[in-house]
Amino acid sequence: QLQLVESGGGLVQPGGSLRLSCAASGFILDNYAIGWFRQAPGKEREGVSCISSITTDYADSVKSRFTISRDNAESTVYLQMNSLKPEDTAVYYCAAAPFCSWYGGDFHSWGQGTQVTVSS
Repeated sequence: QLQLVESGGGLVQPGGSLRLSCAASGFILDNYAIGWFRQAPGKEREGVSCISSITTDYADSVKSRFTISRDNAESTVYLQMNSLKPEDTAVYYCAAAPFCSWYGGDFHSWGQGTQVTVSS
């Protein structure tokens, strides 16, 4: 059974950093693209970043601040988030897809999400 579990969220001050983890089980991570999405209260879900065996991609709002990486041996994808802003506050989810996409419908095996709150 394919499963993804997010962790690493928390409360951080503006300008701070967090590293989110997305641990995969039940499938070979290298065979899939993993996307990070987020959803803030009252807003639609939006794509944040995606990584596959051939590409990485970022939303314009997080470029130069967030870095996505994967450790296939550990079956984990990471999202390093630096220079956090209050508008980054959201529940962050990871999910798997055959290829990187900004369309959530292309993804499956969504995790339960991890809360990120950026506030002073």
